[in-house]
Amino acid sequence: MSISFEINAEPRSDTGKGATRRLRRAGLVPGIIYGAGKDPAMISVAHNELVRRLENEAFYSHILTVHVGGKQQQVVLKGLQRHPSKPFVTHLDLQRITAGSKITMRVPLNFIGEDVAPALKQGAFISHHEIDAEIICYPKDLPESIDVDLSAMDMGDSMRLSELKLPKGVEIPALAAGLEQDVTIASVQMGAEEEEEVAAEEGEELEGAEEVQAEETKETKEAGEE
Repeated sequence: MSISFEINAEPRSDTGKGATRRLRRAGLVPGIIYGAGKDPAMISVAHNELVRRLENEAFYSHILTVHVGGKQQQVVLKGLQRHPSKPFVTHLDLQRITAGSKITMRVPLNFIGEDVAPALKQGAFISHHEIDAEIICYPKDLPESIDVDLSAMDMGDSMRLSELKLPKGVEIPALAAGLEQDVTIASVQMGAEEEEEVAAEEGEELEGAEEVQAEETKETKEAGEE
């Protein structure tokens, strides 16, 4: 089922710290719409309405419809500023989109199949190193998330960015920058019991090696005394 997000906004002309403070006291969030070869447009959005939209994770990586000045525009969320100590959104950045121009977005990674991974049956767990990925695509190809199938993960396995099965028309620009950008997004980690067993085995091996070394030293010393 396709999700549709709409935002009601009002145009604003006043700028500066004083103007933005007045907006925030009135329960509004100052923002800007830019891009698509048009002049930036200053807007304000009702804080409570915006917060309700932000509760849905898909809002961050979805094409949005913003109504302002009796017209509607297609945009994506590109920036969000929050108060450092209070639960308030303080500014909103929206980028216009056009069907023929690619957009760059961060979309969430949706980890699936983890509960049946062989590694879990052996007492290990799977660590998620990344929660999203930056992609580039045309607006029509923008996914709400990218599935990461962990069902085959076994002991010692890891998964990198380049191993993602991307939807049609979607690319990861970081991979064109070199192998160092091919980061690990998930890896199998040993559970506490397995770590203790490995540590115990390593300790036994070390103890055995020390005993052998001590015996060799003793034999060498005795040979010298003869």
